Amino acid sequence: MDIEKIIETVAEKAEEVKEAVAEKVEAAKETVAEKAETVMEAVEEKAEAAKEAVAEKAEELHVAAAEKTAEVTEAVAEKAEEIAEKAEEKAEEVAEKAAEKAEEVTEKAEEKVEAAAEKAEEAAAKAEEPAETMADYTAELEASYKKGPPKADDPTWDKFEQMLADKTVFEVKVDSVVKGGVVAFVDEVRAFIPASKLAAGYVENLDDYKGKNVEVIVITADREGKKLVLSGRDVARMKARAAKAAAQEAVQVDSVLEGTVDSLKDYGAFVTLEGGMSGLLHVSQISYKRVEKPADVLNVGDKIKVKVIGNKDGKISLSMKALEEAPAREKRERPERERRERSDRPEGERRERRERRDREESFNYTESGKATTSLGDLLSNIKLGE
Repeated sequence: MDIEKIIETVAEKAEEVKEAVAEKVEAAKETVAEKAETVMEAVEEKAEAAKEAVAEKAEELHVAAAEKTAEVTEAVAEKAEEIAEKAEEKAEEVAEKAAEKAEEVTEKAEEKVEAAAEKAEEAAAKAEEPAETMADYTAELEASYKKGPPKADDPTWDKFEQMLADKTVFEVKVDSVVKGGVVAFVDEVRAFIPASKLAAGYVENLDDYKGKNVEVIVITADREGKKLVLSGRDVARMKARAAKAAAQEAVQVDSVLEGTVDSLKDYGAFVTLEGGMSGLLHVSQISYKRVEKPADVLNVGDKIKVKVIGNKDGKISLSMKALEEAPAREKRERPERERRERSDRPEGERRERRERRDREESFNYTESGKATTSLGDLLSNIKLGE
């Protein structure tokens, strides 16, 4: 074969190979471009899906955070309200104890004033009473001389002394009226009842008691001086205290009674109840609305209906507020969007969300797919012809 022919053949073959390679390269370029476009579309789709997922999760987290914030805010508000209520109850308790203490002090002061008035009355009666002379007791002295001095074992005076020790209550008949009191006889022994000891209160006219029976106790039994002094006031007051205790015991807690406002103080009002008992209506028990002073809403003489909320140690506690309907606690409104979303969700979903929220401490987003545009990955599935 001729050298020129061989060279010509080789050149032709090379030209054919060159054209084939060019065609292959062009086809590969087109395939790579198509593959790259497909990959980019896939990457864009995955990126869009990831953005949507992140946005949805962020929205869920936002809603969960809003719910949690609302719950925490409501819990804090409720706790603050509880603390405020306890503080108010404590303040009312302190104020009520102060009122009771003030009432006790007032009662003791009244007792002292009354005792001082009695002593003044006795002193005035003694001042008005003329000095007794021997002539006033001539008959008694003559009888006493005949009998002689009282014996140490005189059963009559033994009896009087025992009655004094036992505070025995017995009845005597007023025989006569003298300056400063009245006279009665007990086992033929003259006994004196001072005017201030005749009855529970002040006696203006002693003559009204002449011939009447009076329950008394012995308050002085002087054997040597033959002095027997009686008191009807002590018996009357004992009976009055017993009657008051019985009447107070009859006042049942939770009972609703009618009463009359007797007096007004800054800390409350004293109310006279049916049956004559008196109770304290503390200022905090007048109404659910704030009352600065009882005088702002009550007047002496007002007829009111009250509920007994306490009866202890001689003190009756009353309440008007207990007869009112307690105001409803205000409900805190959630944001409109949150309320709408909550109401649209089924109960099961809401419960599941709450449980999931409690379990999740934080949120980390991961994507299981893989998106890459490396040349090796782009050409991995391209096969070139032999």
